[in-house]
Amino acid sequence: MNKFIINTLRFLILVFIQIFLLKNMVIYNLNVPYLYILFILLLPFETPNWLLFFLAFLIGITVDVFNDTLGLHATACSILVLVRVLFISITVQKDNYDSDPEPSLSIMGFRWFFFYALILTLIHHFFLLNFEVFKFSEIPSTLSRVLFSSIFTVILIFVSELLFYRKKQRK
Repeated sequence: MNKFIINTLRFLILVFIQIFLLKNMVIYNLNVPYLYILFILLLPFETPNWLLFFLAFLIGITVDVFNDTLGLHATACSILVLVRVLFISITVQKDNYDSDPEPSLSIMGFRWFFFYALILTLIHHFFLLNFEVFKFSEIPSTLSRVLFSSIFTVILIFVSELLFYRKKQRK
């Protein structure tokens, strides 16, 4: 199937899940999963940086519109893309992805994908939740929210990856 169609469907499905299911899934005001960042995490390696930033802003502003958060998700997603570009440029050699794969569990392996998803999720949640509160007095509670939300989001990312897991060989 065409990569454009796959990514468009992924965008629509993840935004739908975030807006209609996960938005209301708050546990003790500590745990808010943000599964929509999986769209950004799974974009192919060879996606141009300008397109990465545009798509991140687009998915972030879409979630912002439905959550009434005035650009918080768009800002956090833009920071997420910046860190994604840096992380991939440091950890992945360009020779390893000649056939334009995506950074998924089935292609990159468990260890790499775990650290990739964990680091990027922590950074996204840290900026999103700190921009949301924006008070120094709330730092301890915000950090606990970042930790619990990140753990739950990474679990959901791995569940969704395992549902669509296909064993592929990295070239």
